[in-house]
Amino acid sequence: MTGVTVLLVAVGGALGSALRYVAASVLDARWPRGTLAVNLAGSALLGLLVARGPGDAAYALVGVGFCGGLTTWSAFAVQTHRLGPRPGAAYAVATLGLALAACALGFWVGAQA
Repeated sequence: MTGVTVLLVAVGGALGSALRYVAASVLDARWPRGTLAVNLAGSALLGLLVARGPGDAAYALVGVGFCGGLTTWSAFAVQTHRLGPRPGAAYAVATLGLALAACALGFWVGAQA
């Protein structure tokens, strides 16, 4: 690990976190669509990135930094709880299933190139 690697993670994380904030501010209302969207997009992007076999710098910037800042487990957990038992369970199942599918799709697309 070098200082440059830490800087790449920090820059990627800052960009991903800012994008997550904007998506949640614009799209979240009664249903957390923004959080769902960033979690799916981040899962697909990470699957694509891993399939392409990135170098250490690209993985630090995009995989760990950007995707780590973009996706969010904590907001997902809080929003699932706030929705209540039945809607929260539906949201949790949809998010997990769709995120796994998005990651698999991204990996598949990356492996094709």
